[in-house]
Amino acid sequence: MADSIQERGVLPNSLPRPAGEKEQLLRIWSTPPGWRWITAVNNTVVGLLYLGAAFAFFVLAGLLALVMRTQLAVPDNDLVGQDLYNQIFTVHGTTMMFLFAVPAMEALGVLLLPQMLAARDLPFPRLSAFAVWAYIIGGGVFFSTVFYGLAPKGGWFMYPPLTLTEYSPGDNADFWLLGIGFIEISAIAGAIEIIVGILRTRPPGMSLDKLPVFGWSMLVFAGMIVLAFPAVILATMFLEIERSFGWPFFTAAQGGDPLLWQHLFWFFGHPEVYIIFLPAAGLVSMIVPTMAQTPLVGYRLIVVALIAAGFFSFGLWVHHMFATGIPALSMAFFSAASMAVAVPSGIQVFSWIATIASAKERFRLTTPSLFVLGMLFIFTVGGLTGVMVAMVPFDWQAHDTYFIVAHLHYVLIGGMVFPLFATFYYWAPMIGTRRLSERLGKWCFWLFFIGFNVSFMPMHVSGLLGMPRRVWTYSEASGWGALNLVSTLGAYLIGAGVLVFIIDLIRNFRVGENGEPNPWQAGTLEWLPTDLYSTRSIPHVTSREPLWMQPGLAEEVDAGRHYLPNAPTGARETIVTSVIDARPQYVIQMPGNGWGHLLAAVFTAACFLLLTIKVVVPALICGVLAIACCLAWVWELDKGPGKGPVPIGAGITLPVYVTGPTGHGWWAMVILMGVAGSLYLAYLFSYFYLWTVSPRVWPASAQSLPDLEWPALSASLFIAGAALFALAQKTLAAPGRKPFWTPLLIGSGALSTAFAVGVAIVCHWQAGLRPSASSYAALVYMDGVLTGQLVFAVLIMSLFVIARHFTGKLDRVRSATLENTNLLVYYAAAQGLIGLLLVHGFPRWLL
Repeated sequence: MADSIQERGVLPNSLPRPAGEKEQLLRIWSTPPGWRWITAVNNTVVGLLYLGAAFAFFVLAGLLALVMRTQLAVPDNDLVGQDLYNQIFTVHGTTMMFLFAVPAMEALGVLLLPQMLAARDLPFPRLSAFAVWAYIIGGGVFFSTVFYGLAPKGGWFMYPPLTLTEYSPGDNADFWLLGIGFIEISAIAGAIEIIVGILRTRPPGMSLDKLPVFGWSMLVFAGMIVLAFPAVILATMFLEIERSFGWPFFTAAQGGDPLLWQHLFWFFGHPEVYIIFLPAAGLVSMIVPTMAQTPLVGYRLIVVALIAAGFFSFGLWVHHMFATGIPALSMAFFSAASMAVAVPSGIQVFSWIATIASAKERFRLTTPSLFVLGMLFIFTVGGLTGVMVAMVPFDWQAHDTYFIVAHLHYVLIGGMVFPLFATFYYWAPMIGTRRLSERLGKWCFWLFFIGFNVSFMPMHVSGLLGMPRRVWTYSEASGWGALNLVSTLGAYLIGAGVLVFIIDLIRNFRVGENGEPNPWQAGTLEWLPTDLYSTRSIPHVTSREPLWMQPGLAEEVDAGRHYLPNAPTGARETIVTSVIDARPQYVIQMPGNGWGHLLAAVFTAACFLLLTIKVVVPALICGVLAIACCLAWVWELDKGPGKGPVPIGAGITLPVYVTGPTGHGWWAMVILMGVAGSLYLAYLFSYFYLWTVSPRVWPASAQSLPDLEWPALSASLFIAGAALFALAQKTLAAPGRKPFWTPLLIGSGALSTAFAVGVAIVCHWQAGLRPSASSYAALVYMDGVLTGQLVFAVLIMSLFVIARHFTGKLDRVRSATLENTNLLVYYAAAQGLIGLLLVHGFPRWLL
């Protein structure tokens, strides 16, 4: 319908618009005044807070880098001791990777995507707000540990056995394990918001082939987070459990293997490089066409390259382990895969160059352009050295030397930080009242660019001369003094460049409206006139550069002539469209400002941090309070169909409530199941990996295994639980009726699923197996832990659904909460059955 309207040249809504519409939108979307802005639930506010926090961590980590470079400036320096230096370089790396790089990209996603999609907001703004506050609180406490001697010392990769209790006593390593695991959960929450937002809140007409490249890059980015981060979450669970309870996952004497950590860590760690780079590449693909005033050359090729780079990145993790003695065949495969990833990266670089070359007029050399050109040079150098270290013989020579330090900084800073500064200068007028200073921006660029090369180019040489990574000092006889002094001077030049940028921000950046409209003459939707409610109306899009191809669009949107120019439900809402061709499907009713997400973040962070210092009871109390806050916040999300259907323009009337695969909540639950599935796949890998390494600790006879009646009983309970939930869905009655069967079936199903996990665990205990006995035993009980945490969530959700039943908020029409609970129950049952097959079937099959 929308396409036919556009073809006729008729806009969805006519003028004049009813009086008071705009004032109502301003009131509904207003930010709380004063200090109460912390309760804001709006991705524009939250995204800015998120980005500011990430940049603050960047500055703090940069200051630690200056301390390290000062320590290494001259031989035999004693500015800081070895213990403190180890803490500093661990916190520097951890902060840059976990507290700056990924959060900064997610911040740009929640900040820019609603504008690029002309959506009033992404579908889960309260989840974003929770993730941001959890990140700020958790990250702040983690970083502060360096000031009172509690920071971890094992490097940002935390390799065991160095990080096992035997070699790292105290709480230092625990701060990393619990803190980073917690922050990763926050990152996954943001990824779910981004995926559902991109796929479901695009404006009418913006089919996937018209999606801005930044949208594609964020889609790949978020998908990679969903697949990659669970591996490191599982690794941190293993290590923390081994440190706290002695379950031997990494202790070789009991069948564990420290290399398991490396496999799990780098299965996350290498895609992490592309998780950081791909969104930055997407930003560059938005800036270059604007500065060239011509469409991006090879749009489809770039999209394919983004997907290919994301795919290849999962096949490269072993190239971090060439020096660990892995089989030659594995090294050959991963060496080839490591070199192959240069192809999609090269496609993007050549596309940017081709776009610059095809500029209609002279390519504009603005500050964003300079940072993009600087990125092209630096990232290309980093990519070339990456191809060098992908070759096994060279990697053996350069492994763990400063050559690797130089390579990774050329890739990461060139591939992410330079585009990020280009982004700051390019999109500042969209958020603030004016541009940042071009003069100061160019000073910032040249200090940064020159300083970077002065600092890191010599490290290639010092690495080839044999300087190892992570040393806190060195002797004069080594001959590395002059190179390190030059590197240190370069580091201070980088610091000066960042300082110029901060001065520019303080002088010129003011958040507000009425800035210069579309100052770069860009073609994408984020440059439409906006206010607190985003765009006045949601446009119908017919091209990838609508502001170039649809003359007068900005004026039409601002006058309210496109879709949803008002607030028909009297609250916050936006249009949800179909996944492929972006046809309007329903109007989502969104949450407003509140305290629930903030309190949930505070108590969640407190729970994790108190557990770190072994204060168990208060930690559990905080955990209960966090769950209570989450339930209070979720209670009002399912608003029901009471205010719909509503007209959005062009004669289209949409419902305000849907269930099933059309609903955005269903999509979020499916993605969450993907996270759980990825976590369990990492567990399965760990199980079979340790079996290949230490088959001696696996059962030698079937007599040591529980009788088969036990897994049969557990499997029956899992199946019965899922069936009871399915039956409960069918007993839902018409609105206003509350059949007693429904809560009875839900409660029985939840208990059946819980008993299934209990039986699966108890049978091993009664057979005499103890989790601290061997890596086999630890993995058997870990299966119960992983499924048990899902069942714990099922129990909480079941109580929630039962409460909604008795308050009249669950019926045949208003059933989204039960549908989503059922999805998790089905997944938990499937995982439980796979686990039973694994721990009871696999050993017997061997015997």
